[in-house]
Amino acid sequence: MTTSDNSGERKTTSSREWDSSAYDRISAPQLSWGKKVVERLSVRGDETVLDAGCGTGKLTREVLQLLSSGHVVGLDVSQNMLRVARENLGKDFGERVEFVAADLLALPFDQEFDGIFSTAAFHWVPDHDRLFRGLFLALKPGGWLLAQCGGAGNLDRLLTRVASLARSLPFSRYLGDFKNPWVYSDPETTKRRLQAAGFVSVETSLEPAPTRFETSDQYTEFVSKVILHRHLEQLPNEVLRCELLEALAQQAAKDRPAYELDYWRLNLNARKPE
Repeated sequence: MTTSDNSGERKTTSSREWDSSAYDRISAPQLSWGKKVVERLSVRGDETVLDAGCGTGKLTREVLQLLSSGHVVGLDVSQNMLRVARENLGKDFGERVEFVAADLLALPFDQEFDGIFSTAAFHWVPDHDRLFRGLFLALKPGGWLLAQCGGAGNLDRLLTRVASLARSLPFSRYLGDFKNPWVYSDPETTKRRLQAAGFVSVETSLEPAPTRFETSDQYTEFVSKVILHRHLEQLPNEVLRCELLEALAQQAAKDRPAYELDYWRLNLNARKPE
């Protein structure tokens, strides 16, 4: 959103909320990647697990189904996401699942979890050193961290086009100084950060995850609701938002294959010492 003070100086702000209903409906790529991460979980079945950045709870459900008598805390900064997650999971899992609204940079936990699971969330956190220190503190001794997020090179083609449009009229007034809200780190840097936070047995890797859409409408909705919603919040009206998205869709239509997003996923696996 855009505001101004009494001097007339334009200010931009970003909310912390999401269109959770749209995300729940169109986030098939994130669900597919996340299920592959869940497949790598090795659990007894009675653990207490934190789903860090649980979104609408689709992958929280997958983790709960692995825990015959365990407990999962779904954490997200978005109240909209948590509302949908409660609706999706509450009836099926009762007291075995609970939800906490909190920032990943201000985790309210101290040695409470046997494991921490997370997908498609850490790249939204601006300070990974602080993030990993908080995750380390939240784990019990011997606890594990298994996560995946956007990594180095993620969406480079799309974001290069966004940056070019942001420097041009009519968007430069609103997006010219806007800083991207993501951190897309590489495996080596991430490994060093995890080790500095105290983690051991650290493994990190990067994998491509190109994602295609069949139509311009599908591509545009996904880009607007999942990737660029913070950018679109800076634009003052729907006309400009549609103009930006249309320009991106026109460029994507010329790609081969058309309407493909160049996703890269960063995998993290680590433990807290006993």
